[in-house]
Amino acid sequence: MAASLDDDLDPNNQDYYSLLNVRKEATVEELKASYRRLCMLYHPDKHRDPELKIQAEQLFNQVHRAYEVLSDAHSRAIYDIFGKKGLEVEGWEVVERKRTPAEIREEYERLQREREERRLQQRTNPKGTISVGVDATDLFDRYDEDFEEMPGGGFPHIEINKMHISQSIEAPLTNSDTAVLSGSLSTHNGTGGGNINMTVRRVTSAKGWGEVELGAGDILGPLIGLKMFRNLTPRCFLTAQCGLQFSPRGLRPSCSLMTARHLGQNTMGYLQWRWGPNSAMTTSLVRDTKTSHFTLAVQLGVPHSYLMTSYQYKFQDEDQTKVKGSLKTGWFGTVVEYGAERKISRHSVLSATVSIGVPQGVTLKIKLARASQTYLFPVHLTDHVLPSAVFYATVGPLLIYLAVHKLIIIPYTKAQKEQDLELQRKSSATDIAKKKQEAESAVLLMQESVRRIIEAEESKMGLIILNAWYGKFVSDTTQKQEKAKVIDVTVPLQCLVKDSKLILTEASKAGLPGFYDPCVGEEKSLKLLYQFRGVMHQVISADTEPLRIPKQSHRIEAES
Repeated sequence: MAASLDDDLDPNNQDYYSLLNVRKEATVEELKASYRRLCMLYHPDKHRDPELKIQAEQLFNQVHRAYEVLSDAHSRAIYDIFGKKGLEVEGWEVVERKRTPAEIREEYERLQREREERRLQQRTNPKGTISVGVDATDLFDRYDEDFEEMPGGGFPHIEINKMHISQSIEAPLTNSDTAVLSGSLSTHNGTGGGNINMTVRRVTSAKGWGEVELGAGDILGPLIGLKMFRNLTPRCFLTAQCGLQFSPRGLRPSCSLMTARHLGQNTMGYLQWRWGPNSAMTTSLVRDTKTSHFTLAVQLGVPHSYLMTSYQYKFQDEDQTKVKGSLKTGWFGTVVEYGAERKISRHSVLSATVSIGVPQGVTLKIKLARASQTYLFPVHLTDHVLPSAVFYATVGPLLIYLAVHKLIIIPYTKAQKEQDLELQRKSSATDIAKKKQEAESAVLLMQESVRRIIEAEESKMGLIILNAWYGKFVSDTTQKQEKAKVIDVTVPLQCLVKDSKLILTEASKAGLPGFYDPCVGEEKSLKLLYQFRGVMHQVISADTEPLRIPKQSHRIEAES
């Protein structure tokens, strides 16, 4: 369906393609054939009853308007981009009408970019991270003899030993300049500090940008930094960064260079060099596909050198579930991590990772990402690799998630969805009532044509629509509840039969003549029972799925 200027879900934005039952790529001949057929059905002069004549005139005007728009290449291009509202702009203020469809699309893209730039100027794009470290080693590493004589010694001691809070906001200065203000506060075992940074970024061209950073803090001291990004070729880019830290121990300069290249459609190669307090050379290979993400990295440096590999599998489900695992080994020891990530609401993603290392011990990391805010909860369970700590770190979060998901998340999301649907129904109630009345009028106007079509099809044992229902079917409820969300569309579909064939396009069937949406915002389908050459056939088709009948696969085999 064509896009609206403001809202693609605008109930008043009628789908002309669905009304004429043609493809979006339909030729002029296909449009003309459908238009002639509907004109014969709805022409006011064919109906003598005054009330039917008025209803036929309204439907005839809708069909005529749809054909008028889609048969003109210029108007059709505008409708495909802007929708029905774009055609109603007085004096056509969007673009000059003399332009070609290709020029209209280019102008539309330009207007979209300008609107996006204006929207960016009003944004601050806040981002934040809150990390709370929990020391729970007393659960597994406690020495009972040290606590037997202490009051309350029978209960494990769990404490928060570190915390980190960071926040940043963006302020677009011009179309090419952006200022970023960020700050952070950290505390660990009773001591802490903070810093504040100001960054100004300028986009120099479509190929690159540069930024200047100024910072101050009570831990590392003032900072001055420069950073540059540049696309060297369509498949290769370079990032360069240098900084000067004024620390209590003196000046601490640093520099880094990173280049990356596309090695394949889904594969990137990176090479990074760092000079300064943590000098190192790192190379990595990253392959990211629709179903998986793989990383292999090697670092040689002072004081840390390591080899790291990680793999993530992406399930193709509604919740965007991912499972991941990694192995990292180097001079500092060896760390194995595994975990899972899942979308729990429209804007929230929850993940849990178990980290097992020598000599680091066992840590459970819980992460909640809510829009642009991130909440981290690393829970250190033990300084040693204990099977009991690994077991509880793995099974505990899983059981808690399943319980919370079943008892809280599912009921909440279900209630939220029902509330949204109810609001949508109320907001479109007037329009739906109008569509229902138009559909009922269309069915009355179709009666005579349907009678003739059935007679013609019966004479040659052709296609007869016995029963057709459109809407939401619920198999585990009563028949009364099921019919409350479906409508009878037997007559409208029989009216579309031509030469013993019925062809429906990929557009929503709610826009077909004689149809309307009986359950706004919910998934709908079409259930058909038809007869062809004296044999019963049955099929269920999704709302936007194209349908062509009769088909051999729809045949109902007779019971022996």
